[in-house]
Amino acid sequence: MTPPPPGRAAPSAPRARVPGPPARSGLLLRLLLLLWAAAASAQGHPRSGPRIFAVWKGHAGQDHVDFGQTELHTVLFHEPGSSSVWVGGRSKVYLFDFPEGRNASVRTMNISATKGSCLDKRDCENYITLLERRGEGLLACGTNARHPSCWNLVNGTVVPLGEMRGYAPFSPEENSLVLFEGDEVYSTIRKQEYNGKIPRFRRIQGETELYTSDTVMQNPQFIKATIVHQDQAYDDKIYYFFREDNPDKNPEAPLNVSRVAQLCKGDQGGESSLSVSKWNTFLKAMLVCSDAATNKNFNRLQDVFLLPDPSGQWRDTRVYGVFSNPWNYSAVCVYSLGDIDKVFRTSSLKGYYSSLPNPRPGKCLSYQKPIPTETFQVADRHPEVSQRVEPMGPLKTPLFHSKYHYQKVVVHRMQASHGDTFHVLYLTTDRGTIHKVVEPGERERGLVFNVVEIQPFRRAAAIQAMSLDADRRKLYVSSQWEVSQVPLDLCEVYGGGCHGCLMSRDPYCGWDQGRCVSIYSAPWPVLQSINPAEPHKECPNPKPDKAPLQKVSLAPNSRYYLSCPMESRHATYSWRHKENVEQSCEPGHQSPNCILFIENLTAQQYGHYFCEAQEGSYFLEAQHWQLLPEDGIMAEHLLGCAHALATSLWLGVLTLGLLVH
Repeated sequence: MTPPPPGRAAPSAPRARVPGPPARSGLLLRLLLLLWAAAASAQGHPRSGPRIFAVWKGHAGQDHVDFGQTELHTVLFHEPGSSSVWVGGRSKVYLFDFPEGRNASVRTMNISATKGSCLDKRDCENYITLLERRGEGLLACGTNARHPSCWNLVNGTVVPLGEMRGYAPFSPEENSLVLFEGDEVYSTIRKQEYNGKIPRFRRIQGETELYTSDTVMQNPQFIKATIVHQDQAYDDKIYYFFREDNPDKNPEAPLNVSRVAQLCKGDQGGESSLSVSKWNTFLKAMLVCSDAATNKNFNRLQDVFLLPDPSGQWRDTRVYGVFSNPWNYSAVCVYSLGDIDKVFRTSSLKGYYSSLPNPRPGKCLSYQKPIPTETFQVADRHPEVSQRVEPMGPLKTPLFHSKYHYQKVVVHRMQASHGDTFHVLYLTTDRGTIHKVVEPGERERGLVFNVVEIQPFRRAAAIQAMSLDADRRKLYVSSQWEVSQVPLDLCEVYGGGCHGCLMSRDPYCGWDQGRCVSIYSAPWPVLQSINPAEPHKECPNPKPDKAPLQKVSLAPNSRYYLSCPMESRHATYSWRHKENVEQSCEPGHQSPNCILFIENLTAQQYGHYFCEAQEGSYFLEAQHWQLLPEDGIMAEHLLGCAHALATSLWLGVLTLGLLVH
């Protein structure tokens, strides 16, 4: 239920006099309003939620482009620094171009299914599930009516490559992951539709085709894979992140367990007939993401983003993991590749109590030596290490957790105007929005800060894919209807002058020449706060401007609403009349307005009402209303006219006197 805007009486009450007690409809209306407010408060989020909400409308014709049809399954490919975005859909590949300062455009290439035998109409489609740069062309692979095939896109032409099992799934709903490294290709996609239903991680192109044993993972859902080049080439690793069914069947145990697995990139298989075609260096470890202080555990891995160390130290690569729990609350935990590597190198094996064979399971061997059979057998029977991978930091806790359900994450390392480095997280929600969350800088103290919730599309929809371009400082996001380009330095959404700009704590934005501007657009350093607790105190004016006075005349015994927009979800908004606080709306109040309901206007309730926002030490007068008796404004108007008339007569007499003189 949406309350009426200020300046209007409730629908059930006329503006004129309402004698006697409020009507029954008024009581019902008030009850509905209270229930609505209580529900909003119950569903509210604390200060870990976004401070403000913004709809990214973009520049006309430049930042949003429609598909022209509904695309239920999409895959997005973007190369940093390029203005092009490739999107694979149903029997089509779209090429979007977002040139700087000019209108965006889209071209399509049709890639229809080449097979005619289908069980039903949906099976006849060709859903593109993979786009990857290979040489001069773009490799596109799709379901092709359940006959997975690939095509090469070169200069606008489509060159068929035929059936390529392992590059695309049989159905777009299947969990799939494909990783490219030079001439080698790794895949989690089954090659046979009705055989081999146990998911495996395979090397499908390279020196030796290998696959994981059927017993080392239980119904895995693959999330992310990466190749890490270590100090010695023979020690290069493949790490992949997944979740699987929990082997602990205790009713109180979580259904899923989140994992990271390691493989030696140079693995050549084993010596025996049972191990010659299998990965011999597979080990897995549990990823822990829990907060002992609040007794909250997050077991379901949703997404992973790897942020390389700027100095090139592979051990210092940060691994950001998004987790959820059965109540769809979320947490972000951050790990280091160095910690993950150490766990695999030093931990004992879970359930194995004898001395480890030499070489120990998981060890990479130089000169492409095969793994001894004994080492393989021990690792194959005991693939999990005992030690768990815990988050970075002394407390080994999540970076933060939230009542929002996060699904995808990308992270941008940036340097603010005052020189501090920040890690800015962009998290998609199940509501089709993006949260911008700032991790404290290297010299900062305090908690993460959720800056803003962004709706990236013109038409609200779930986010299917998201890509970060750190070079162009853009996010590219796709829904089933459109692709949007969202700038990282989205500074125009912060109102409230200098105080509102700095209170946003957005490291991309600062105050300069009367505007909240991007630090990248100003030719000189802009004003940014170096005090995260009280950023507004950096502004030249010590206090924000007061709200303009608004007046309304009302009859006695009227019902009336005063509505104050809650621009900051981190502030407490209060309606004050004289010295009394008549209504208070705490942080997390999910209504966009703080409503003061006056049920039966008495003589004592006329006068001035102030809506005041308190956010830490920051104080803002957001609204100022004066409720006058119904004839009060007319009396003021007549009095003003009389003053104006008297002034005019006096000026006329003075002018006449001067002329006579």
